[in-house]
Amino acid sequence: MRILLRLLAPLLGLAIAAAGVLVIIEVVAAWVRPGSTGVVVPWSAWRSTLAGLTWADNPVPIIGIVVGVVGLLLLLLVALARRHDVPLSSPSPEMTVSTSPRVLARLVGRHIRATDEVAGATVSASARKVTVMAEGFTSPDPSDGGHLRSTVRKRVDDLLDDSPGPATPRRRLHPHP
Repeated sequence: MRILLRLLAPLLGLAIAAAGVLVIIEVVAAWVRPGSTGVVVPWSAWRSTLAGLTWADNPVPIIGIVVGVVGLLLLLLVALARRHDVPLSSPSPEMTVSTSPRVLARLVGRHIRATDEVAGATVSASARKVTVMAEGFTSPDPSDGGHLRSTVRKRVDDLLDDSPGPATPRRRLHPHP
């Protein structure tokens, strides 16, 4: 949803800027030629059409309903696209401490990659779950995958158990020896 907001915000900004440019062009044209009908927008034709409409005419309530529904959908989109922070325990009741899932994933990833047995690791994190996909150095021993799993699990458990979070997230490991 945040991607949709990141696309809609510039588009709506450009639409508002374009409307502002049109108004400036029309105002300057009206100052230069006081009797003109409009340069880009046919204001006089729109005015005569709108002068014949009343609140009871058919297009007025339909346009109002459509604008209201679009506005409510945009509000719902903004409400659902909030950032999902990971809450941490605060040092005092007056403070609220949180971090982003990206920072938590970077912390776990650096901690895992510092292990000698791990060649590389991919970590994704949320407030509820930390997923680690670790890749170990190739070993002639085929049972070494269990050792990699236990090493990574121990490192993740040690790190998350010492973290100041109110609840420790679930761990999910995928070792690739």
